[in-house]
Amino acid sequence: MTKSYTLQELGDLTGGRVVGDGDLLISGVNSLQLAGAGELTFVTNPKLAGQLAETRASAAIVPEELEGVVSNQIISNDPDMAVAIIHNHLLSKPFVAAGIHQSVVTGSSCLIADMVSIAPRVCIGERVRIGERVTIHPGVVIGDDVEIGDDCVLHANVVVAYGCIIGRRVVLFHGAVIGSDGFGFATDRKTGEHVSKPQVGIVRLDDDVQVGANSCVDRAAFGVTHVKSGVRIDNLVMVGHNVEIGDNSILVGQCGIAGSTVLGRNVVLGAKAAVGGHLKIGDGVMVAGKSGVHNNQPPGAVVGGTPAFDIKKWGKSAAIYGKLPEMRREIKRLGRELEKIISTEAEKK
Repeated sequence: MTKSYTLQELGDLTGGRVVGDGDLLISGVNSLQLAGAGELTFVTNPKLAGQLAETRASAAIVPEELEGVVSNQIISNDPDMAVAIIHNHLLSKPFVAAGIHQSVVTGSSCLIADMVSIAPRVCIGERVRIGERVTIHPGVVIGDDVEIGDDCVLHANVVVAYGCIIGRRVVLFHGAVIGSDGFGFATDRKTGEHVSKPQVGIVRLDDDVQVGANSCVDRAAFGVTHVKSGVRIDNLVMVGHNVEIGDNSILVGQCGIAGSTVLGRNVVLGAKAAVGGHLKIGDGVMVAGKSGVHNNQPPGAVVGGTPAFDIKKWGKSAAIYGKLPEMRREIKRLGRELEKIISTEAEKK
């Protein structure tokens, strides 16, 4: 059943200022183009004022600059955050404990809370601990000695390998693998053969972490691969063994971190960025997409390129790169003119 709230209730929820009909009922959130009657839309960029004026939405969340563009508004200092809060609120549902499906395979000595929902074809190992209001979707595999905190959601075909610790309110999306063996081996210098090194550590995901579909977080060789609170990991991301990721960091799709690297708080790695091993990346560092980081980065650094360096210098270098053919021709031309000048001067002597 669809829930509805008044515009004033939603404004109060986000600390926004309501303009227009505060009693207007809102039941959903949608884009400028798709929103209709009873729905709330949003604008974060004042340049979209023209599109806002044409929307069929009943109300809009807007910044101060757009007050009055439509008749019913929530004025917010941070429209992007406001719409996220409101949309989650409208979509929220009370937890329903469906229990444990009869097809679930459960090992011995497990401690599973009463308020859970565990779907068909889930496999749970020995001595597993699962907290309250946990939802586990079909095909999930949980290894021995795993701990899963309250209010977690494990989507279809997730794997949490043995010994790993999952905090509260963690969301693991489809196909994510937590605790696969780290990529460690020794190579025989004479024969070229590889011998795998045992990976005997664990992975720990702290509270409110989200791991995207088909992403992998490797277990530590020794000790812990540690993903701290509030981290967001996109789809198809690779986190190597013994990596530490600081609170509220963001790892965008297809980026990768090699073993034993430490990321500070609020680090952002762009899509396909690669970070080498045994590095220290300071708080608030931002790495542009497709960049390669090969050295330590101080707090607040913004870098790009391969190898990565200061983003402003990288931007100028990237602009020059496209002009290299013309520059080469000009250098050749100047070289020929210089040769003529030198030849002429030599003849005068």
